[in-house]
Amino acid sequence: MNDIALTILHETPADAAAIERLHERTFGPGRFAKTAYRLREQVVHSLDVSFTARTGTLLVGSVRLSPIRIGETKALLLGPLTVEPAFRERGVGQALIEHALKEAKAKGHRLVILVGDEPYYGKAGFKPVPPGRATMPGPVDPARLLVAELADGAFDAVSGPIKPD
Repeated sequence: MNDIALTILHETPADAAAIERLHERTFGPGRFAKTAYRLREQVVHSLDVSFTARTGTLLVGSVRLSPIRIGETKALLLGPLTVEPAFRERGVGQALIEHALKEAKAKGHRLVILVGDEPYYGKAGFKPVPPGRATMPGPVDPARLLVAELADGAFDAVSGPIKPD
């Protein structure tokens, strides 16, 4: 992190309105048409593995994880990851991802999947899903479907459609 004091806290219900305003500023109205957003509309994200980032009392970032299944295997869907534009490229997003993955692993979760850019998310251990192994319920560039194993070999025998849990 460059020159900012960052505090990462569990998301609470009281954070919802501020996070939604951050999503509006960051992603705009087009976010609702994306496949990952449509999938998240069908399931409530898990507060025990969703976090906010703050500098002082100012909310500068958020990451949410939602329960899904890949075929019959339980997993988490990471996203949205949102960072206030003025705080980008200062390590906030990576800190949120790393914190969320560490907490998810500590709580016994084994797999996290997302739609995103491999050069960015690869820093946190995400790798492309092999072609045809998992499919989103709508259009997604297959090269952007990424998975992180929180336990060795957790993705070895997993395949199928991604759906809400």
